Amino acid sequence: MVKKINKSAHRQKKHLRIRNRFSGTAERPRLAVFRSNSHMYAQIIDDEAGKTLVACSTLEKDVAKSLKETDNIEAAKVVGDLVAKRAIEKGIKEVVFDRAGYLYHGKVAALADAAREAGLTF
Repeated sequence: MVKKINKSAHRQKKHLRIRNRFSGTAERPRLAVFRSNSHMYAQIIDDEAGKTLVACSTLEKDVAKSLKETDNIEAAKVVGDLVAKRAIEKGIKEVVFDRAGYLYHGKVAALADAAREAGLTF
């Protein structure tokens, strides 16, 4: 009998493999992306200290008001741009991109491209 793993469990296993390869440091923190069916989230994390330095999501009222929908590529671009601006205000210019097991396509790629255009390097 062939057992098929569901998509979220497969993504979580992939995420753990990816996380074993790199972690965020004080000099180069990790830009972690999470997407749900209805929202996009991005955090910049220093794994050595165990602290979130910057965070942004479509749950924030000012972000949600400016968007028609919170689960599309346009929303991902807004979150990427905003997290990059907040990071630059705190003096963070270089990050390690953590796609959390998602394919680098669609919303994840849009968030990454917007963060790069706003000034982050990865």
